[in-house]
Amino acid sequence: MPMDPGEIERLIKDALPDAQVTIEDLAGDGDHYAAHVVSGAFAGKTRVAQHQMVYGALAGRMGGELHALALRTSTPAEPTD
Repeated sequence: MPMDPGEIERLIKDALPDAQVTIEDLAGDGDHYAAHVVSGAFAGKTRVAQHQMVYGALAGRMGGELHALALRTSTPAEPTD
């Protein structure tokens, strides 16, 4: 069963309350998303650690309800493109 983008955003914001989250459905199938997550909680963390924080927020849904998530993370101080 596909995952609703609003649910992805809610799970991330529950774990990272200050997060600004942008979700894009890449294929229109509810299974392939891209997310840009901006949070102060990422400060001082490696990109891998930042991504692990987001994947942890998804509570094991990766590979099941959520097939693919292209992830971009940054802190509020980093420039966005």
